[in-house]
Amino acid sequence: MSIYVIAEAGVNHNGSVELAKKLIEAAAEAGADCVKFQTFKASALVSADAPKAEYQNRNDQSSENQLEMLQKLELNFDDFAELKVYCGEKGIDFLSTPFDLESLRFLDELGIPFWKVPSGEVTNYPYLAAIGQTKRPVVMSTGMCNLKEIGDAVRVLKENGTTEISILHCNTEYPTPFEDVNLKAMHSIRETFHTRVGYSDHTRGIEVPIAAAALGAEIIEKHFTLDRSMEGPDHKSSLEPDELKAMVCAIRNVELCLGDGIKRPSPSEIGNIPVARKSIVAACQIRKGEVFTEKNLTAKRPGTGISPMKWPDIIGRTADRDYIKDERIEI
Repeated sequence: MSIYVIAEAGVNHNGSVELAKKLIEAAAEAGADCVKFQTFKASALVSADAPKAEYQNRNDQSSENQLEMLQKLELNFDDFAELKVYCGEKGIDFLSTPFDLESLRFLDELGIPFWKVPSGEVTNYPYLAAIGQTKRPVVMSTGMCNLKEIGDAVRVLKENGTTEISILHCNTEYPTPFEDVNLKAMHSIRETFHTRVGYSDHTRGIEVPIAAAALGAEIIEKHFTLDRSMEGPDHKSSLEPDELKAMVCAIRNVELCLGDGIKRPSPSEIGNIPVARKSIVAACQIRKGEVFTEKNLTAKRPGTGISPMKWPDIIGRTADRDYIKDERIEI
């Protein structure tokens, strides 16, 4: 199964359906498998006095609180229905993460291929139970989590009916410092929960998701935008379309490189075997009846004669004909 690439549009549409459609077009052009948005009722997601995250304050200098910021980034349910149809026209999977129970019920009725549980909801029992009861597959990000918290969430999902769970390692700081990425945590997650693993990336650039692919990530998620200079909380930490395309291309190349794990000559290098390997040859003129020794034999290319690995079998034997220098020995 190929690596599933989720292009995270999130709220980078800035509350505009037309901008959201342009994001869908960019994700499809980049070769992503899926474009993901965020569905929420701001008043059901945050309290009136909820502050913005530090990274949101850095990226958005306005004095508004988190509720006011999110209200400007809402799309209504009809908008998401329209975007799902548009994704179908562009040949890319539509996905959106719900952040409240009303949005969850709407997306369940709209129909999505799986749930994408965000890191902030991993400790939200009512939310997880409602997700589990739909019995849809789940992909869960785990930023800010330890293994126990992940295990508790997995238990709630399974107890409520979910049977297929994939877990993404994640760090929720925007942008994530390279020293905090800890890609090896994917291995810990796989060994602990025996499930598909992946990586949801918030670093700058494309190096880390490519490395995650090389380390065995089966799902990669990455924020993108049309223009990093746009106003909004997530644009500055997102890829632009050309970068997203380069990331997807690199991930596909890594997929090809991973192979099946069996160590054997590849089809492309089989022809190099006789060219690069060596044969046992005469180091000097050898007369019929002479004994082969360390002094009158050597190993040289091409590898079309007796392999030098047969050296112990050849030393001490007698030449049954004359040899000139560099002639391959025959037995």
